[in-house]
Amino acid sequence: MTLDTAHAVAEARAIGFDMAGVLTRGDSDHMAHFRTWVDSGLHGEMAYLARPDLVRRRSDLDRTLPGFRSALVVAHSYAGDEPATSPGEEPATPPGEEPATPPRDPARAIVARYARGRDYHHVVGDKLAALADRLEHLAGRPLRRRAYVDTGPLLERELAARAGLGWFGKNTMLIHPRRGSYFFLGVLLTDLPLEPTAPFREDHCGTCRRCLDACPTGALLGRDDRGAPVMDARLCISYLTIELKGPIPEGLRPAIGNRVFGCDICQEVCPWNEKFSEPTAEPAYAPRGGLDGASLIDLAARLLDMSGKAFLREFLGSPVSRARRNGLLRNVCVALGNWGAKAAVPVLERAAHDRSELVREHARWALKRIETN
Repeated sequence: MTLDTAHAVAEARAIGFDMAGVLTRGDSDHMAHFRTWVDSGLHGEMAYLARPDLVRRRSDLDRTLPGFRSALVVAHSYAGDEPATSPGEEPATPPGEEPATPPRDPARAIVARYARGRDYHHVVGDKLAALADRLEHLAGRPLRRRAYVDTGPLLERELAARAGLGWFGKNTMLIHPRRGSYFFLGVLLTDLPLEPTAPFREDHCGTCRRCLDACPTGALLGRDDRGAPVMDARLCISYLTIELKGPIPEGLRPAIGNRVFGCDICQEVCPWNEKFSEPTAEPAYAPRGGLDGASLIDLAARLLDMSGKAFLREFLGSPVSRARRNGLLRNVCVALGNWGAKAAVPVLERAAHDRSELVREHARWALKRIETN
């Protein structure tokens, strides 16, 4: 059979992806913005984003896959069955109206939705490998191919927009007008001579500012003069609780609240998620016990009893492992300080004598915060 774009997209859907599109060679519309963003230092300590060789590869897919001809970009939903604005965030509420849902108990941990189940790198990666094998079988020949799930030198969201999967929202997320933004992206580079699907050109954010106004740290800076959304990663709660390996700046700690790994606020308040987000059918993304909603005191005690190796064993296959033991415990100490209850003092006093100076410093800060409240 002749393997064309329609067949390739259909195979991606059959494998289990919610959306799929195809792009071919073409100049990046986003590369100039990316270079400006990196040159401005807004990427913080994520030095790999600024490596010159990787920047060049982001601008030219042939540098990543010699002989590149087309790429399938796929989306895999991780939306949960809780309300779009979950009881862990303050929704953007019109003046004079009561919030749709009350804030979650500040004594309990909030983990970003994407990190509550199995690591998406493995889930999407396995499906991409199965898709590549299927396409190779249908093509009747070996393929030059390379798959990436948020790990390679690609501008995934721009590639997804070029493949027709959505537009760049003001919160920097890719948003689809009938699915919202709770989905992971994967990219399969190939030497297949496929025709591109129609790109997504429209910006449906309009005058809405809900994500900009809801961000507690002011990380979202609106759009630049080329229309690209801009984020100061150094202020983003996801960056502070995951990517930042050292101390969290003291001035930003109160804004983190009880979020111990990542943040969903800019997606929680997005009208497109409120209207169109539907629970995923993927069982691998079902929340695992002992993470989101866990007692902060119990979670701190658990982590204090673990070594670094024990932590990695405990959270094997979970995105939370990226924070490492000391990083997650650092975040939990901040959350306990923000909770401000005297009941947190014993576990914080224990953390103040932890073997990690990073943990000790944040525990001391939390104890002082409770004392002065």
